[in-house]
Amino acid sequence: MRESVIYQEILEEGEAKGIAKGEAKGIVKGKAEGKAEATKKLALNLLRIGMSLEQISEVTELSLEQVQTLQKEMENPNSH
Repeated sequence: MRESVIYQEILEEGEAKGIAKGEAKGIVKGKAEGKAEATKKLALNLLRIGMSLEQISEVTELSLEQVQTLQKEMENPNSH
């Protein structure tokens, strides 16, 4: 009887740790996705005002290829 109580406590503790770990990973992932979205929005705004691709790449820390892809998406919004 006592063993089953101990087992249940261990199980509950493990479950709580798993949930906490999952929540922490979710928060980190959400922050990363939010930062990526903000960077993309900034790059698009800089493209709209005519900043050079090289400057946008430098400012946003996106690769030149990523900026070029955004430019193509902006020029052809229905193509992707």
